[in-house]
Amino acid sequence: MHAISRVGFIGLGAMGAPMAGHLQAKGLLAAVGNRTLAKAGALATELGVRAARAPADFAGCDAVVLCVSRDPDVLQCVDDLAGVLASGALVIDHSTVSRDTAVEAARRLAAKGIDFLDAPVSGGVEGARNGKLSVMVGGDAEVLARAQDLLSAYALRVTHMGPTGAGQATKAVNQVLVAGIAQAVCEGLAFGEALGLKPESLVPTLAAGAAGNWFLDKRGATMMADSFTPGFKSALLLKDLGIVQAMAEALGKRYSVVEQSLADYAELVAQGRGEDDTSALILLKR
Repeated sequence: MHAISRVGFIGLGAMGAPMAGHLQAKGLLAAVGNRTLAKAGALATELGVRAARAPADFAGCDAVVLCVSRDPDVLQCVDDLAGVLASGALVIDHSTVSRDTAVEAARRLAAKGIDFLDAPVSGGVEGARNGKLSVMVGGDAEVLARAQDLLSAYALRVTHMGPTGAGQATKAVNQVLVAGIAQAVCEGLAFGEALGLKPESLVPTLAAGAAGNWFLDKRGATMMADSFTPGFKSALLLKDLGIVQAMAEALGKRYSVVEQSLADYAELVAQGRGEDDTSALILLKR
C-alpha cells in the first residue's frame, strides 16, 4: 500500500476549510478544491498549496478527502477522481450521505484500483477548528490503518465501524440522537422561559446535572440570547434526516423523533432560517 504524503481536499465549507488547515499544519496538504473556485483560490493562497481548478490537479495525490454536501456531489467527485488518481490511491469521504451512496462510491473507485473509506464526522464547527472531531469509518481495516496519520490531523477519535457503508450507518444513528437532543433542549429551555426563569442561572444549572449534554453546553446560552450563528445549519440537518428516514423506511421502521424533527426543520427552512444553527428550533418551541 502506498504511503500517504500528498493529500487533496475537496469541499471547503465551515467544516472542510479548518480540516484542510490541520492537514497543511502536518505538511500533508497538496491541493484544495471547491465548487466555488474563488474560495479554493483564497484558501490555497492562505495555506501555500495548489488551488485545483480541474480533477487533473489532484492527479499526484496519494489521497483525496471529500467534505461536500450531497449524495450526487460525492458521486460526481468520485467519478472525476477515478479518472485521474493512480491505482492504490485513497479517497476518504467525510460527507454525510446514504449508506447506498457509500457502497456505490467504493464500487466505482475499486474498478480503478482506488481504495475508499466512508468516514462521516461529528463534533460540529468547533470540533473541526479544534481538531477534535469524532470520525466513524466504514471500509477495510488495513486501508484505515494507512489513513490514521492523515485522520489524526483533525480527529480526537477514529473508530472502525465495519465494512463500507458502516460509517454512514453510524452517522445516521448520530443524527437521530442530535435531532432528539435538540428537541429536548429547545423545548425544555422554552418551557423555562415561559416559567420566568433566568437563562444565566438556568443553563449552567441544568448543564451541571443529569440533563447536561454537548448541545446544551455549546448552544444553550446562545439560543436563549437569540443568536443562531452555525454551528450546524438547520437545512443540513433537514437533509440528513431525509437520509435517515429513507434508511428507516427501507427497514420498515418509523421513528417519532425523526418525523417530528423533519417537520420542524422543514418549517424553519420554509421560514428562511435554513442557514441558522439547529438551535433555532427554540423559535418554534416558544
